[in-house]
Amino acid sequence: MNKSINFLIPRGSDFNPRISASPYLVRNRLLYGISKHIDKLNGKLLDFGCGAKPYKNIINVKEYIGLDFPSEGHDHSNELIDVFYDGKNIPFEDDTFDSIFSSEVFEHVFNLDEVLHELFRVLKPGGIILITCPFVIGEHEQPNDFARYTSFALKHIMVKGGFDVVHYEKLGGSIDSIVQLRLTYFQKNIMPYFEKIPVLRSLLRKGVNTFLNVYANIIGKLLPKSDELYLNNLIICRKP
Repeated sequence: MNKSINFLIPRGSDFNPRISASPYLVRNRLLYGISKHIDKLNGKLLDFGCGAKPYKNIINVKEYIGLDFPSEGHDHSNELIDVFYDGKNIPFEDDTFDSIFSSEVFEHVFNLDEVLHELFRVLKPGGIILITCPFVIGEHEQPNDFARYTSFALKHIMVKGGFDVVHYEKLGGSIDSIVQLRLTYFQKNIMPYFEKIPVLRSLLRKGVNTFLNVYANIIGKLLPKSDELYLNNLIICRKP
């Protein structure tokens, strides 16, 4: 990964974690995938579901506006949201934005058809929208967790919404997905037993996380590539 990315999103942060962290695989693959395509975003940008705007520092645009929804499954108190919306109507005029970016949000949108109509409306003709959303992940931000989209479903939804698909790729293959599921299980179901032994808990967590993440990196290169099971979707579309 480009060294400047590690500077702009510091290694060890939530969205660029060290290899000793449980979400390393999913966050590393996401950051790498997004960083390859950020040059396609330009002008006035809407970050839909922006949260803490974790990727803002690597997206070079003229104006960056973060939009989010005050959902019950997510605490927004310490985030960098410029505008809240009501979950249906995006409070901007038609053809306002040159680009739209949305990372790990679509799985939380229960009325995606309505929201896509709004995103299409506020994007200028010829404008680009870059979206990531998970395929393999446990339920999270409960109860505000709605869907997992296959590659075919996501492409269909975007075309149905009026967009032209410019690029699609899967982030993190089968090995990454299997290992990430094991890491998640370990973090959520094994580690709580060690809550009262801080030193052992820390050593065990870092040891297991590092071993499994290194294993995924090595075995993923040695075994035949497979992406029938994968961590995340990344899709880039254009408004005609």
